[in-house]
Order: sequence, then structure tokens, then C-alpha cells
Amino acid sequence: MKRHGISILGTVAAAAVILAAGCSAARTGQTTPEQGKDPSTLTLLAELALERGDCRLAAEDYAAAAQHSAVAVARRASEVGLACENLPAAWQSVQRWRALAPADADAATTYAAIAVKLYKIPAAVAAARTVIQAAGANANERIGQLATALLEEAEAPAVLAVMSAAVGAKPSPETLTLLAQLSLEAYDPERAQHYAQQAFEAEPTLIAAKQILARVYVMQSDAPEAIATAHEAMVGDPKNYTFELAEVLIALDRREEARQELERLRVAGAPAAEVDQRLALLAFQEGDLPEAQRRFADLASRGEVGEGVILYLADIAARDGDSAAALAGYRQLENSSLGLTARTRAAAILLPDNRAAAFALLDEYAVAHPEESFELTLTKVHLLADHDETDAGLALLQAALERHPKHPALEYERAVLLERAGNVHESVATLDRLISERPDDPTLLNALGYTLADHAEELPRAEKLIRRALVFSPDNPAVLDSLGWVRFKRGDARGAAPILAHAYALGQDSDIAAHLGEALWLSGDETQARNVWAKALARDPAAALVKSTMARLLPPAKS
Repeated sequence: MKRHGISILGTVAAAAVILAAGCSAARTGQTTPEQGKDPSTLTLLAELALERGDCRLAAEDYAAAAQHSAVAVARRASEVGLACENLPAAWQSVQRWRALAPADADAATTYAAIAVKLYKIPAAVAAARTVIQAAGANANERIGQLATALLEEAEAPAVLAVMSAAVGAKPSPETLTLLAQLSLEAYDPERAQHYAQQAFEAEPTLIAAKQILARVYVMQSDAPEAIATAHEAMVGDPKNYTFELAEVLIALDRREEARQELERLRVAGAPAAEVDQRLALLAFQEGDLPEAQRRFADLASRGEVGEGVILYLADIAARDGDSAAALAGYRQLENSSLGLTARTRAAAILLPDNRAAAFALLDEYAVAHPEESFELTLTKVHLLADHDETDAGLALLQAALERHPKHPALEYERAVLLERAGNVHESVATLDRLISERPDDPTLLNALGYTLADHAEELPRAEKLIRRALVFSPDNPAVLDSLGWVRFKRGDARGAAPILAHAYALGQDSDIAAHLGEALWLSGDETQARNVWAKALARDPAAALVKSTMARLLPPAKS
């Protein structure tokens, strides 16, 4: 019998004995001492647990079996542990696999992925070096594959820390470009600029590096350089970078100029459908729903009904309050490549009146895509939190932690939800504990700093934590928002405003707009505060923090 290409150890006779005597142990998550010494038994029990859907027990039995087995079982144990998001078991298993096969690139890749997920950066770096050294002439390709694998498990700052230390002293122009892209995703524009310039100097035809430079200049609010560099990228590779200038203009919030550029491209022969999709998306982002709906509907009438067009038409119907039309649109996409997005948005509509129906949409998807089960749990938690059902969200997280013990993502979400439920002390204590285990994780540092700042507690410490997070992600809009907010809470509204303005330019998030408007208001610039709030509401009419901030600060309307 085989499962996923790995032979199940043990004979048919042994299996019969195990099924007779060991199933109750498998169901309870316990093994007898005799079973614990027998990797064949544990391996079979692990596969039986997988068939029953008991992922935690499968991962733990496999981890135990791996400690006394050869490479094949250790590999399977590592893969099961990671797929089941049972990180203690996965880490135990992959350490065994790597010890048995220290030069094996697959073992090193999986080891690096689990290590970076646990924020064990030095361990991940050592494994990444093994992968790169084993690649030989295919180093560029393997480095790209490794970075992709790590990004599936961790945020860009952690992946950048691993890859930048692992690639060696003289990376190729292609690798430098990859590091520049990772730096950009980690909101580190200076580092991105350094890598991109090195890549372009070594290989002047590498237009991908030029494109990254254009985005760096956007982040630095250097519009002239961003526009000039985007134009150079278009000239250098007009086929692949046709829309680069338009996209840079959009990123700079110079939307009328972006529209003009798109119309120029239409006249110049650019694909009309791509031009019209971008114009429709521009209108949607600005909150001009009638114009967005007209443009998307026109695309549909011309037979250019891509999945994205259907999704945006459904989103527009949802924003207009036409739930029936929105649900009909999302239903068309239930089994498409946008199926999870569509089902999540449909569930958000259904949840207030029918939680069972809402979650059934997600559960159906999990049956067809079991690899997404963990993410779907987080999706449910976020939906519940968005509808102020924090107790239900916390209960769901607690159940998830039983299946995925000590999982950092679940523990982080629990800390966030505890704060939203009013349990600030417990939230802070949880984040403190997590930071003691992962002291350089910018997400945790920012979360604790912001929580303390928002509740006006330990403000000097809050600012120190936030500034520490900025070391790893210098231009992250969420962290800059936290810095501006803690400065505001410390009585420095004028000093907070430019920090928040920069964060809003980078992120266009409605919560940042709420903070920026309040800092401007308290600084005496009430007109600009109103403009910021109005623009944010146009983009996101449901922006709760903007609305509550305006209700608190604006004078009541005269009847």
C-alpha cells in the first residue's frame, strides 16, 4: 500500500494486529510505549489518522516514527507536519531528515521553509546555503524557487533576511534583482534601490531591475525619477512593460495623468481590453461606482468576461447594497481560480443572517481543496471579527490551536482578537510572550507597540517597539501608521501628521486615513482633515474607524 509515493512499512499481518489493538490509541492521540518504539506501527497509524482527517495525530505519529527511521519516513513526516500546519511535529521531523541527508536539497528546502515559518533565521540561512550550493549551474533558477517556497510560509522581511545572507558574496544580476524585489515587498526601499542598481550596472539590459527602481522612487515620493524610470523601462522593453508608466502614475496617485496615458496607449495600439480594465479599476478604486460598473459591464458585453470582471461587478453590486446581484456574481466564480475570494465575499454578505450558510460556502471549498483548510480557518476568524463576533472567533481559534499546537499565526490572531474583545491585558501578555520567542519579528513588534499606543499604555515602550519593527521593514505603511499614532498619543499631533501622511500615501488604508485626519484636525488643519476622510470614504464607504472618528470630532449637523 502506498500513500503519496511513500511505502507504508509493515506487513499485512502486522496491520491486522494494529487495527485490532491500536485504533483506540490512534483516536485518543496516545500511543503505548510498545507502539512508540515501533516506527512501522507509528507510520501506519499516521496514515490511518490522515484518512480519518486527524492531521495533528498523523503529524505527531509520523514525527515519532521519523526519529527511528530512514530518509523516506523522515521526509514523509516532514511533509505531513508542514502540510498539517503542526509546526512542532514538522520541526522535529525535518531536523531528523536533514541529519540523515545533510546535502539533500529537498531536505534543506523543507528545513528552511519550516525554520523561517518559526522565525529561526540562522537555521533557515544555513539550509538555504545548502540548497544554493547543490544547485550548481542552475543556481539562479533554484534561488528563485527557494524564495518562492519561503514566501509561501513567511512574510517578506524574514525571507529577505534569509535569502540575502544565503546567496553569497557575488550574486548574479538575476539574484540581485530577486533580492531587490524581496526588499520592495519588505518595504525597504533603500535596500531595494541598492540591489536593483547593482543588478542594472552588471546587466544593463535587465529591465526588471529598472522597473523595481521605478517602484522604489514611488515609495520615496520622488515622482520625477519614478516617471522617468518607468518611461525608460517602457522604451527598453515595450512588449513586457507597456503599462509601466500608467501603473507608476496610479501608484503616485496621479490618476488623471494615468487616464491620459492609458488613452494614449489605446491610440498607439495597446490591447483595448487591457486599457479598459485598467480604466474600470481606476474608477472603482476612486469610489466612482457608476463609471466602474459601466466600464466593466461594457467589457462583459464585448465578450471579454474574465473572472476579474465578474468579481468586480459583484463587488460593485455589494457596495451598492444589491446583495442578490452580488451573490449571483460570486456564485459564478465559486469553482474558478478566484473561488476562495468569491466565496469569502459571499460569506461576508450571508454571515449576519445565516452563519451556517456562510461557513458552508467555505467548508465546501475546504473539501475540494484540503490544502487550504488552515487558511480557511483564519478566513472564518476574520469574518467573525469583522462582524464583531469576537467570542465566536476566539472559540474558533482555540479549537484551531488544539489541531495546530503553538502555531504562531494562530497565536498572533488570538492576541489581536483578545484586544478587540476588550481583553487588553491578556492580549499584551500574549504578544509579550510571542516576542520573547521571536524578538525580531516586525509584525509582533508592531502589534504590541500599536496595542499599547492605542490604549495609551507604556507609550515610551510602545514607540521603542514600533521603531524596532521599522528596522526590519522601514517603509511599511502599517508600522509607519503605528509610529504616527504613538507620536499623536504622546501629544505630538504636528509631528505625527507627516508620518501618517507618508503611511497613507504608501498604503491608502482607511484606518490610516482616520488617524491622519485626526492628527490634522488636532493640528488645526480641519479642511485637509475633512478632505482626507472624504476621500477615504469614497474609496471605502464602510470604513468604520473613519466614520467613528468623524462622529467624535465633527460638530453635530444643525437640524
